[in-house]
Amino acid sequence: MSTSRSSASLRRPAYPRMSPADADRLRSHLTRALGDSKVIAGEDAVFAYAGDESEQEPVLPDAVVLARDPRDVATTLAIASELGAPVTPRGAGTGKSGGCVPVCGGVALAIVGMSAIKEIDRKEQLCVVEPGVVLADLHAAVEAEGLFYPPDPNSLKLCVLGGNVAENAGGPRAFKYGTTRDYVLGLDVVTADGKALVVGRRTKKGVTGYDLTSLLVGSEGTLAVTTACTLRLLHKPESVATLLALYPDIDTAMRGVAEIVGGTSGARGLVPRCLEVMDGTCVAALRSEGFGVDERAGALLILEVDGDVATVERAMEEVGGRAADAGAIEVLAAQDEAQRARLWEARRQFSLVTRKLARAKISEDVVVPRTELTRLVMTVRAIEERHRVRMLTYGHAGDGNLHVNFLWDDPADEPKVELALEELFRAVVALRGTLTGEHGVGTSKAPYLALEQSSELIELQLRIKATFDPKGILNPGQIFPRRGHGSC
Repeated sequence: MSTSRSSASLRRPAYPRMSPADADRLRSHLTRALGDSKVIAGEDAVFAYAGDESEQEPVLPDAVVLARDPRDVATTLAIASELGAPVTPRGAGTGKSGGCVPVCGGVALAIVGMSAIKEIDRKEQLCVVEPGVVLADLHAAVEAEGLFYPPDPNSLKLCVLGGNVAENAGGPRAFKYGTTRDYVLGLDVVTADGKALVVGRRTKKGVTGYDLTSLLVGSEGTLAVTTACTLRLLHKPESVATLLALYPDIDTAMRGVAEIVGGTSGARGLVPRCLEVMDGTCVAALRSEGFGVDERAGALLILEVDGDVATVERAMEEVGGRAADAGAIEVLAAQDEAQRARLWEARRQFSLVTRKLARAKISEDVVVPRTELTRLVMTVRAIEERHRVRMLTYGHAGDGNLHVNFLWDDPADEPKVELALEELFRAVVALRGTLTGEHGVGTSKAPYLALEQSSELIELQLRIKATFDPKGILNPGQIFPRRGHGSC
């Protein structure tokens, strides 16, 4: 089966693979240890495990393991370690950085079959879940108990907790509540040689030894494979309100962001739980999909506040007033839960909506200090004009995390897209920002890592990787530019 896509192959090196004989040996060992029902082989069968939601070219693994419990994970990794075979852990495949693309072949280790919510403790405000639990299912389960798990990436109806932990997933509510790392108390993991470890704690406080839990969160499957997560929960907010502020252009909308959080007025800053922005191209795309947005609007903000009823009423009035003072054409409040749901569904579908605008699309997730957002927007506009590449911007304005998208139709445009992409990354670093806020480095940003991090820092991280994974078999090719895993 062909794995080609019509999208670009920007900065994607070819990685060496196992020999056919070694791949056969790997499949034989896995099947003998796990049984036929847990091991998939054959091009057609493994294709579903070859790619993710990024523009990274899919790569067929030599075998897929459908793990059902921690023993399956440990057995797989022990065999892979013995044979020197690469292993790529995989959740739901909703990532956008190529993080679960098995670029060296080997084993795609699927953990979605481990999907039990093992415990919800109302008194201690924590839960224990397996890595294949779908995030939206966890939200529903804990909210039924009057509790709240804040991280909410836009793929929440599909993505699973193991992937969220691997990528340190964020989402619109990260402005107020933080990202996945802020809620992971402990992890059960299996190391590259098949050994099971329990790291972290169940208590609210704890400083025993190194904080390996925080290190593993966001390590993109390069250090260990998660088999259970102990997560901190909050009390569910009593009330939530959502507002839509329409602006004539993106520059005015950015002034609105500064005003809402107290950046220009000097007033005490507000902390909405969400503060999302869309530029004019995004607004036009929404209109084309049938969402009724005022024709005067060239940009918009989605704002959300939560708390007790009285707090929410006061916050709505103040947030709406600040949005209007900054030059909003109109500020609208969702009148009921159905309107709130429709508004957020439009936002959560936006990546799919914008994908229809061109044959190829790259969605970046750069972050700058919030005070530099206006300069970032101006820079994007300048890059678009200079390289004649279509670009659009939306995302989490509250915490400076914007999704800058590159759109093109003709493969001949790939060189100028690559130039524009690198220019964006250099500009972000110059603005004291970072290359990725929530998608991760994966394979897509690995060639650009040195723009942000020194060679000494990269070398230190590689030594940490070698301590956890001395044979280099876990998710090779991710984060750090390399030629393959140790046995290739």
